[in-house]
Amino acid sequence: MEDKPLGILRVHVKRGINLAIRDSTSSDPYVVVTLGNQKLKTRVINSNCNPVWNEQLTLSIKDVNDPIRLTVYDKDRFSGDDKMGDAEIDMRPFLEAHQMELDFQKLPNGCAIKRIRPGRTNCLAEESSITWSNGKIKQDMILRLRNVECGELEIMLEWTDGPGCKGLGREGSKKTPWMPTKRLD
Repeated sequence: MEDKPLGILRVHVKRGINLAIRDSTSSDPYVVVTLGNQKLKTRVINSNCNPVWNEQLTLSIKDVNDPIRLTVYDKDRFSGDDKMGDAEIDMRPFLEAHQMELDFQKLPNGCAIKRIRPGRTNCLAEESSITWSNGKIKQDMILRLRNVECGELEIMLEWTDGPGCKGLGREGSKKTPWMPTKRLD
């Protein structure tokens, strides 16, 4: 069986909002993004509960059913880093937008393709739109952190069919290897 990835997902970690205090008056936060055996992290922002990272982390996607986990930590110099909450992203709605039978090139810039509402099955803090923007499909979202008293992360997803990738198979076919054979609604 081929081990080629389907594509490349860029996770743009924009900022943290009202993150928990883990030191005496503030925190030194950083974000770890995990997908399968891939683990990437942002830089540490010292003494800031509303940090702005503006960092792009790139993941190779092989299985769309694997959730992306984002975990925020407080960097400690002399002891283990403190956890400041986590969130998971189900990327299937984002990838399903790529499968829609639309001529994306004819859409106006900034056009919403799909909207996802917050619910018990996701970590969204507010409604998120998947949009056609500058020739790419993107999704901006604010994630409410779990397992912590407060805090949110603002991120953006962007898909790329990288060289040597299988791609999502949109051209000429409604079904692809990663899509479910029947809907479970």
